[in-house]
This record gives sequence, structure tokens and C-alpha cells, in this order.
Amino acid sequence: MGLFDFLKPKKKPAQEEIVPILPEQIYQSGVLELRDVLAPAALKISPKMLNMGEKIARTYFVISYPRFLTAGWFSPIINLDKVFDVSIFVHPVETAKVLKQFQKKVAEVQSQIHTREEKGFVRDPMLETAYQDLEKLRDELQQAQEKIFDVGLYLTLYADTEEELEKVESEVKSIMEAKLVYMKPALFQQAEGFRSVMPTASDELLVHSKLNSGPLSSIFPFTSFDLTSDKGILYGVNRHNSSLVLFDRFSLENYNSVVFAKSGAGKSYMMKLEILRTLMFDTEVIVIDPEKEYNFLAESVGGKFFSISLTSEHHINPFDLPLPREDESPADILRSHIISLVGLFRIMLGGLTPEEDALVDRAITETYALKDITPDSDFGKTEPPLLSDFETVLAGMEGADSIRVRLTKYTKGTWANFINRPSNVSIEGNLVVFSLRDMEDELKSVATYIVTHHIWNAVRRNLKRRLLVVDEAWWMMRSEDTASFLLSVAKRGRKYFLGVATITQDVDDFLSSPYGLPIVTNSSIQMLLKQSPAVIDRIQKVFNLTDEEKYLLLESDVGEGLFFVGLKHVAIKIVASYTEDQIITSDPSQLLAIKRAKAELSASTP
Repeated sequence: MGLFDFLKPKKKPAQEEIVPILPEQIYQSGVLELRDVLAPAALKISPKMLNMGEKIARTYFVISYPRFLTAGWFSPIINLDKVFDVSIFVHPVETAKVLKQFQKKVAEVQSQIHTREEKGFVRDPMLETAYQDLEKLRDELQQAQEKIFDVGLYLTLYADTEEELEKVESEVKSIMEAKLVYMKPALFQQAEGFRSVMPTASDELLVHSKLNSGPLSSIFPFTSFDLTSDKGILYGVNRHNSSLVLFDRFSLENYNSVVFAKSGAGKSYMMKLEILRTLMFDTEVIVIDPEKEYNFLAESVGGKFFSISLTSEHHINPFDLPLPREDESPADILRSHIISLVGLFRIMLGGLTPEEDALVDRAITETYALKDITPDSDFGKTEPPLLSDFETVLAGMEGADSIRVRLTKYTKGTWANFINRPSNVSIEGNLVVFSLRDMEDELKSVATYIVTHHIWNAVRRNLKRRLLVVDEAWWMMRSEDTASFLLSVAKRGRKYFLGVATITQDVDDFLSSPYGLPIVTNSSIQMLLKQSPAVIDRIQKVFNLTDEEKYLLLESDVGEGLFFVGLKHVAIKIVASYTEDQIITSDPSQLLAIKRAKAELSASTP
């Protein structure tokens, strides 16, 4: 008997016939067919398992169910990250035949109850419960509300070694027994069991339990996670079951999110769609935009757009101080701000020695003192100093010459217009966008730090529901000070009703930073869109993905990926209406088409 012939269902022996062998039959017997490719190279049948060369298989059957089966009790097995096959055989039983058996069984149970009563025994709750269940089921069968089935539930587990198989068996059994469902291996019937689990619809084990319609429906195997809530915005459609993925980030334990995707995978499109829908729920949104992608969106919703560059008319003074809240002291605010400014000067001056670090700290304190800003003062209405004031203080300090020389380009040189001016931007508004596209690459880290710090000061001043979007966050991860500050905002934002949405395409730069993974773990929502093969292994390890999910991310189309909330995640597809798409698209071909249509409309209008 060939190996593939073993996989066929057994047939009843037929009467032997003498058939002549034709030359065509001899030829066909030597032809390699698909079944020869699929069949294992070798097969060993033992009482407890099948050895198929590279894999070991063991088949089990379910022998017992509890009195009640809850809906979806089989889902933990179906969604288990193991290799196994499941076969469910459902054989209908004639209702008339079942009713006759029930009548006899009801009489037996009723007789036992009466006998115990006559002998004066304490009543048996198990007998009474069985009697009630039988009577109820018999009524439902007579009224055609239920049907009875002989159900066989078989599982075949696979592993590379016997030790691994025992471990998988223990895990599956523990899940099943927690539901009071018990299974046993098909000892001395492994061949029949394996054939029963194959997709040939052949039940050779014939180990059945009688189940009525309700419990049978709970075994339905095609289940998947739903990620939705009763309020929030639409993030997309669940690709497994077409349910809607609805969530309100401000109802979770923290309001942060991270988005990882390769260039062109639709991460900015997804974020702009979320912004557009978030604005409908009385939420203010602030965006740090490195590529001027959010300009049209800001114009469409009546928001503000600030272009931060060396020649821009928009300025931010890093010495601005936030107003203390009722639960904060001016001394703590000033001390915290001085520490942040020291971090800014480390970035601006290309690093500081320990001595220079101490000098900068003392010079900042003295600069504030020139404006009568001290830990004991009320600096709510005091005009803050400028960078040129800080330079003046440094000029009078011994050992600060090197710092002052390096600072000159920010106060008198090419970059003076950028930072040495009073602030004239405000984040008050439904959507505020800070674009850094026109800022020189050398200064982008400095500009990102200053803008983020200015936003943080304003957020602390007034408690409102806000969302801060940091696009291309890998810029901030390149410097320890900016990365540390972003993590600090992500951790402390919840206290000020602020959610931080971090978006990046450079996964390696982001996760290589010691602050990258803590930002991910401090985010209730994680979104993975299409990934490149170069980083997929790193993504798989960080997010504990299965191989199937890994390949899903590699093969996803634009706007498709995995959506994580807590311990659950689903495959998602981002969907937008036509109007939303026209507002948020960044596809160059679409933008050109929209621009052309507007030009044609203007030309045709008298």
C-alpha cells in the first residue's frame, strides 16, 4: 500500500475480480502526481502518535462536555498560536427515535427519585436537576424548537519533537479543562484519527456525544476578535469579519498611540483621517509636520498653519514659562523649565562637558533673575528673557567663552531670526499645524524640541481634551534629549488630558533608541501598516507577532495592517469617504488631478 493510499478513507472489501493490466495502466503507475508530492516521505504508526518524518502528529477526541456551554468557548483553541487541525462531525438524529429514548430515561430518573423518597433518603440535587433538564429538552424536541445530534470533535496536534508535542498537548488540555471539556488521545487508533481529521469527510473514530442545537452552535469554529466599543471614531474595517473598528482613545488607560509603516504605506493618510474624525468630538489637535502634508487639512477645517524656518515670521522663544496651575508651585515650574533648557542647549551647541553643563544651568538661572523671575516670584505677567540676554550673562561668566562663541550663530548669525525673538504663535484652535519642512536639516532636531516644548507649556496652562501628532518621530529619536522629552510628554500627558500620536517610517532608528520601546509600551493603541523585509523581524519580536501576521504585514496593500488595543489585535483596512479622501490625500497623482480640476473650474467660471 502506498503512503498516499494510507490517507484515503477505508472502503469495504469488494469481491475480487480478475482485471487485465493494460499498457496505459503500466505507464500511469509510473507518473508523478500531485498526491505523490503531498504525501510524506515516510510514515510510522505507533499507538500514541504518527511519525511523518519531519513532523509528529497525535489525534485526540472530546469525550465529555459540561452541563452548559457558553458561546465562543472554543475560540481560545481556534485562535491558539499552534499548528493543529480540527474536525467536527455532526450527525443528525431522528427526533422520534430520541423521544422514545427520552421517555425511558425520564421514567428511570423519576423512579429513582420516588424510591429515595420512600426510603426517607435526603433528596439528590443531581437527580432532580437531570430530571428537570430532560423534561425541558423533551418539551423543546416535541415543539420542534431543538434537535439532537451525534457530534464528534477531533483535534490533531503537530510538533517537531515528542517533547514539544507533550507541551502543546498540556496547553490545549488546560484550556479545554478550564471549560470542563475533557479530551483523550486516540490510543491504537492514530491512523483512523488522522484520516478523520483530514478534509475527506470520513468519520472513522466514531466517538460521539449527543448535543442539542444550542450547545452545538457554541462550537462554531470560524471566530475572530472584535475590536470595537460603543463610542469613539471609526479607525477602519476588521478584515476578518468586516466588523467596524470603533474606539475612543480618551477612554483607554492612556491616550497615546504609535504608528509604524514603510514609506507610502498610508500612515499619514490614516493619521489625517483620524484627525478629521477626532475634531468632531470637541478635541483640539496639534501636529508637528515635517513635510507640509497637513496644510490643506488645516485650511479645510479652519485651523492654523505655522511654517517654522529661518526666514519665517513665526517665532517661538524657548525662555517662555508656563503658568503654574493650582496644584503646582512656581519654584517647581521654573526648576523643570531650566532642566529642559539645558537639554535644548546640549542639542544647539553640539554637546556639553560636565563643566559647561553646570555653567549653562547657572547662566539660565541668572538670566531669569535679570527679569525678576525667581522661584519665589509670581512670573505670570513678567516678560521672559531672550537668547541674547542669556548670551549677555555668559559674557560675564568666567570659563564660558567657548559656549558664548558657539551660541553667537543663534543670536547674531544666520540663525538669529529663528530663535532670538519673542513668541508670536498660539496653539489655541481646533487644529494647529507646525510645519518644519523648510527648516534646514541641521536645525530640525532643535526646532522640533522647541516646538514640542512650547506645545507642552501651553497644554499645561489650560486643561482641554487634546491630541498631539508627531509625524516622522524618528527625527526626535536621533537625539537623547529630544527622545527623552518625547517620552516624558507621553508619560505625563494623561494628567493634562493629552494624547500623543507618534508616527514613524524608520523603525530601526526609533526602536534602537533606549526611549523608543518605552514609548511603544506607554501607548494604548499601536498600528502596524505595510512593513519592509529589512525591519519585519524586529517588528515581529517587539510586537510578538505570529509568522502569519508577519507575512500579512509584508503583503498588505496601502492602508492595511494590524490594529492593537491592549492584548487584542485585528487585521484592519483603513476606509474613507470620497469627501474625506479629497481633503486628506497625499498621493501626488490625486493632488495634481484635484489641482487641474480646480483650474478648469476657475477657467470656466465667468
